[in-house]
Amino acid sequence: MGHTGAVQIPSVQTGPHVWSANELLADPASWTHHLDEETISELEAAAFGDTHEELANLDRLAATVTAGLLDGRGMIVVRGLAIDTYSEQTAERMLEVFGRRLGRLRPQNASGDLIGHVRDVGADVTDPNTRIYQTSERQTFHTDSCDVVGLLCLRTAMQGGESMLASSSTVYNQMLSRRPDLLARLFEPIATDRRGEIPSGMKPWFEIPVFSWHRQHLTAMYQRQYIDSAKRFPEAPTPDEEYTAALDLFDSIANEPAVHVTMDFEPGDMQFVHNHSLLHDRMSFVDWPEPERRRHLLRVWVAIDGDRELPDVFAQRYGSVTVGDRGGIVVRG
Repeated sequence: MGHTGAVQIPSVQTGPHVWSANELLADPASWTHHLDEETISELEAAAFGDTHEELANLDRLAATVTAGLLDGRGMIVVRGLAIDTYSEQTAERMLEVFGRRLGRLRPQNASGDLIGHVRDVGADVTDPNTRIYQTSERQTFHTDSCDVVGLLCLRTAMQGGESMLASSSTVYNQMLSRRPDLLARLFEPIATDRRGEIPSGMKPWFEIPVFSWHRQHLTAMYQRQYIDSAKRFPEAPTPDEEYTAALDLFDSIANEPAVHVTMDFEPGDMQFVHNHSLLHDRMSFVDWPEPERRRHLLRVWVAIDGDRELPDVFAQRYGSVTVGDRGGIVVRG
């Protein structure tokens, strides 16, 4: 993949979603919400479908989460569910009904699942069609193919599996100050492997830049492992040495302790992350030997009304760039 010439790159990014690890950890009130009994009761009623009144507390919570995602830190953790008092099916319904209060749920795989199960299913990490969340391996910093990803923790691993988050704009600012020449390359399209989930009439990879600047918003789209595995397709454009150096610097900065935060999930925690402004990751883990104790998270992908507009190139992956109706793995049938 050759250099396509000078790219006009935006200046230093500012705003609440641009944070260092110390800034985020010093301000937990801006991204942590503790459920009260009234909201939990409304969430239970909505999950069981036996509600006939307004769910005012639940609506307020949805508004708080949406504001935190779009106008705040880009992430919200909701705590306080006694998750072990519910069946797995009830937990699924709770995440689903709350996800639908945020926006439209999007399919997470070729099967069209709206509720994903994040756990080690023994998938072969060397298989290029394996999705990394199906293993116990570290994921590396990445974005998911939707506006917002939501996770509900059912059980944690015996050791490891911590959640990691970084502001993609903070990574951007660091690259801008250190190597603007390499940063410019990340505005050029790069092939990313679809890992076997191929929409009708599309290539087995998509070509979207790591960074896009559109209508005064900087948006990241990134999954290094899938960029690397796209090299298995002879026809896919391959990054040259300079582009590869830019990807290496991106990864290196995201992994700096000053840039990212690491947090433990507790059973009952819900974490919502805005993919257009944050990167997320998960540490590798060692699971419990007993199947019923093993690490297990539920996941939703959500398209949110009022979110930023995305450039047309995102339609390759999102199916559409229509705000509120985009993202997910959309394949025939």
